[in-house]
Amino acid sequence: MIEKLDMVTEPIGWLLFAIFVVGYYFIAAEEKYHLNKAKPSLFIGTLMFMLIGGFYAYNGLNMKPFETEIAHLILEIAEIFFFLYVAMTFIEALIERGVFNALKSKLVAKGYSYKGLFWVTGTLAFFISPVADNLTTALILSTVLVTIDKTNKAFLVPGAINIVVAANAGGAWSPFGDITTLMAWTAHKGEFIDFLYLFPSAVTGWLVTGYLLSRYVPEGHPTEANEALADRIEILKGGKIIVALGVFTIAIAVVSKQVMHLPPMWGMLFGLSILKLYVYFLQKKHKQDVDIYKSIAKVENDTLLFFFGILAAVGALHFAGFLGYAVKLYEMFNPTYVNIGVGFLSAIVDNVPVMSAVLKANPELGLNQWLLVTLTAGIGGSLISFGSAAGVGVMGKLKGIYTFGAHMRLSWTILVGYILSVAVWYGQFEVMGLYNIHEVSFHKEVPTIECPNCKTEFEAPAEEH
Repeated sequence: MIEKLDMVTEPIGWLLFAIFVVGYYFIAAEEKYHLNKAKPSLFIGTLMFMLIGGFYAYNGLNMKPFETEIAHLILEIAEIFFFLYVAMTFIEALIERGVFNALKSKLVAKGYSYKGLFWVTGTLAFFISPVADNLTTALILSTVLVTIDKTNKAFLVPGAINIVVAANAGGAWSPFGDITTLMAWTAHKGEFIDFLYLFPSAVTGWLVTGYLLSRYVPEGHPTEANEALADRIEILKGGKIIVALGVFTIAIAVVSKQVMHLPPMWGMLFGLSILKLYVYFLQKKHKQDVDIYKSIAKVENDTLLFFFGILAAVGALHFAGFLGYAVKLYEMFNPTYVNIGVGFLSAIVDNVPVMSAVLKANPELGLNQWLLVTLTAGIGGSLISFGSAAGVGVMGKLKGIYTFGAHMRLSWTILVGYILSVAVWYGQFEVMGLYNIHEVSFHKEVPTIECPNCKTEFEAPAEEH
């Protein structure tokens, strides 16, 4: 196999690194410049590989390593892109059928106290995000908070933090709940059931943080009830069936990967096809004004393009040779300490590029360590308000109330939960060894086969490994 050029020692390599840093600055400063993060992300992701391709062509280098990298990157991004596309479409279809409005109205009508609402919204966030995703879950439930009381910061701030922490913690133990967990699953760092072992760590950290936050929640009941939402809102016809189809789609995605060795997106797209057929049935038989393309049109395309751009940019740094140095950290220090540090880094930067960098570097780790980095990257973003998509979304929903400063004043509660989550992981895997997976290593060279027409190498089928 022809070796790719190490660009770290070349000026082009440092130009790529500079472009990534500048581009990421504008991604992180989205609120300051009012520039959607998808724009700089897509720009640097595509530009960096165009510069690499131009460099190879100008210097007459063998293009095969470059072509192979692009082919693998396209497959990797496509798996995540289409998976998220289907998940977002289902969420929009449920919104259109009034499923979430019905949920909000029922919560309002129950007449919960402030503390009761705090725990109900947090619990829903923790258990909805593993099925939906942490961003959508946080947005929906933060809407519930402001529906009930728009001005009481003593209730809204800890309630918002609780939703962000619960949504991120809930997403960490399910491949469907957080993009970082999805990335680790699709990268074959563990089977579907392996990630469920993170449930004790995730739920412990959230419950402890929730308890500490609840002490800041005022006593009493909301003084202003929203009568419009308190009225019972019915789910529109077909809504409950679409919920069932969503559960079926998740199940078939898991079966597709675990049994049929198809990428999870294949099962998701199959579920989307059934959803489209069912919507056709609703239109024809029940004369329901349902248009699945309206739901698809509402899918947050900027979110999808952001993921495309950032994964491409990290892939360019990997191809240039920079991420090889990340492996050195795992060789120099205890992997547990490095993976704990990944959680803090994900709060400052963002968990998607951090997790992508770790996966691209592909250090030699056992399953227990891959689960740890999935946990820390997933829940570490809660430490800072803009460290996760859920936090950024809730900041936008509760402008002037849930702010960076308000979050940081109570961030010590999140840090306590983060430490306890790691402690529970340590007890499970390092002390008790409950799952007998310490020696399992997923770091291996995957055999490849060459396409005779395009001269590009692809991963060989499982039976050829």
